[in-house]
Amino acid sequence: MANSEEVREKPQDEALQEIIAEESGEIRVLHGFERYLVPVIAVAWSLFQLSVSSWLLLDSIAIRAIHLAFAMVLLYLNVPFFKKPRPYLKFLSARDHIPWIDYLFALLGAVSALYLYFDWEGIASRSGMPSTLDVVVGIILLVTLLEAARRALGPALSLIAIFFSIYAYFGPYMPDVLAFRGVSINRYLSQITLSSEGIYGIPLDVSARVVFLYVLLGALLEKAGAGKFFIDLALCFLGRFKGGPAKAAVLASGLTGMVSGSSIANIVTTGTFTIPLMKKVGYPAKKAAAIEVAASTDGQIAPPIMGAAAFIIAEYVNVPYIAVVKAAAIPAFASYAALLYITHIEASKLGLRGLRKEELPKLKETLLEGLHFLLPIGVLLYELIYLRHSPDKSAFNSILWLFAVVFLKDLYDGRGRAGFIAEGLKKSLGTLYDGLASGAKNMVTVAVACASAGIIVGVVNMGIGGMITQIVEQLSGGNIYLMLIITAIASLLIGMGLPTTATYIVMASLTAPIIVNVGGANGFIVPLMAAHLFCFYFGILADDTPPVGLASYAAAALAQSDPIPTGIQGFMYDIRTSILPFMFIFNSDLILHNINSWPIGIMIFLTACIGTCAFASATQGWFFTKNKWYDLILLLVATLIMFRPDLLAEYIDLPHRFLAYPIGIALIAAIYYNQRRRVSREEAVPA
Repeated sequence: MANSEEVREKPQDEALQEIIAEESGEIRVLHGFERYLVPVIAVAWSLFQLSVSSWLLLDSIAIRAIHLAFAMVLLYLNVPFFKKPRPYLKFLSARDHIPWIDYLFALLGAVSALYLYFDWEGIASRSGMPSTLDVVVGIILLVTLLEAARRALGPALSLIAIFFSIYAYFGPYMPDVLAFRGVSINRYLSQITLSSEGIYGIPLDVSARVVFLYVLLGALLEKAGAGKFFIDLALCFLGRFKGGPAKAAVLASGLTGMVSGSSIANIVTTGTFTIPLMKKVGYPAKKAAAIEVAASTDGQIAPPIMGAAAFIIAEYVNVPYIAVVKAAAIPAFASYAALLYITHIEASKLGLRGLRKEELPKLKETLLEGLHFLLPIGVLLYELIYLRHSPDKSAFNSILWLFAVVFLKDLYDGRGRAGFIAEGLKKSLGTLYDGLASGAKNMVTVAVACASAGIIVGVVNMGIGGMITQIVEQLSGGNIYLMLIITAIASLLIGMGLPTTATYIVMASLTAPIIVNVGGANGFIVPLMAAHLFCFYFGILADDTPPVGLASYAAAALAQSDPIPTGIQGFMYDIRTSILPFMFIFNSDLILHNINSWPIGIMIFLTACIGTCAFASATQGWFFTKNKWYDLILLLVATLIMFRPDLLAEYIDLPHRFLAYPIGIALIAAIYYNQRRRVSREEAVPA
């Protein structure tokens, strides 16, 4: 029996290790000097990014070019051509050394990425008329970048970029409805590889200036032990409640996701501890994994990082970063509140308890051991929200505080021993070295995704965007509801093969302006921020959409459950999140658009939480007890009132839309009272 269990578990363990390796950018296990080569390059990249955020003065193009060059080198040195062994092409799938061909690709990728930096003035002087060398280097850059994207992210993004590129060239030969004036090779390369409108565009700029620092901060916190502190803290506060480990998983994933920005990294960090605890108190393996998937996926919508897309949204919408945080806050926290409620529903269905007091970590000890981790996070939030510093400056200062915290903590732990200063310094430098290397490796896929998505953005900006607008408007018939459904489905489909940031960049470039225009044509004033967040949310939901969602595979491997049912269950939990984008398109109060009053903001937050919980009860089939068919209808009506009070206010002629909220709350209270009476009657029957 034990042998069969080992056989059954081994493939799942291997699958989990594979997912972790791909997420962390450490697929190869190297030896000899190569074992040190990759981390040294990674640390050098991190030090470069910290330098340009403080004392090193370089223009934007130089920073983007060097950023991409580092990413290309690390990618080719770490990820083989084939991820699975090929008997006849072993050198292309080698994991124990770096083949000469990957050294060649790394060199070509770095040199072609840096070419714009080396000859920026010359390239600018012959704008639109590239030389032969410009063309050759541009083609090499395209080939190496698309191959890097294929290795890092799978074939989807590379194929989409190739499709758009081919379409840009063959546009004049397409049918009338798809016809496009087309571009020459010189025009294409000038836009995509030799300017700041393509590969070196806004996404790569944001990746280089801002995103790297936040990913680095998350990696440093993780290496310093913050992940375990967040988990223990969540267990201290929520572990004793009904289904406590699941509630703690939601809180821990939210805290980790705020600084991680990666659903898979979040699952691996928190799920390793929380999934076994959920199974221990009685959650089935599939549901334990699905709760972790839903919680970790939502970490990408939680400010301040939001899967790296928050900073790109700020650039695209041309607003301060803090405006993105303001807009994203209520939907994110309402979504987490509903997920906490769903864990309570599941615990009620299963009749589960929480953990016993002796099974939980001690609150006082937990705070004493990890309270210092809150200092750099507090500095980050203080600088972003109160001092209104730029995101990159805030992150840089937070990292400096974290350096000091790590060093002082190691000195404090070694106090009283001989040579404790040298020992503490050595330990803290080791932690920081690991964090700097890990942060750079985690950034490889983000940088490659942003650069590759820049190809698509550059092609769209050549004029295809207007044609795509016409096609989508024709498909939707000018109907804003159908337009949103098309965008949501397209985001889910594209997001199955792309990381969240790349999905957002592609969909925002194609559809965000269309949503605003079609909404305006139908009498709906859709804020541009709402349109961008709509694309972003559905890109995130693709992370746990079967059959591809890697987040589901990672959690299933930890829980020893089947990935596809886990993904389906996780998607059912995430339905509560999918309603929010539709609601804030038509009710911009949910993103605090033109709302600057704290009392009104708090009221909107509370009503949004009530609305998402009502919707969760409807979709999960349970409120106080199992729902009847009429409970489902009434809960959906209450949900609509809480999210769209304007509809009821207009229907019954209320003087203000906010007056509809008490009616929605009263309806939910009536449903609760009726279900409670029903349970009381059912319990009284046997007596």
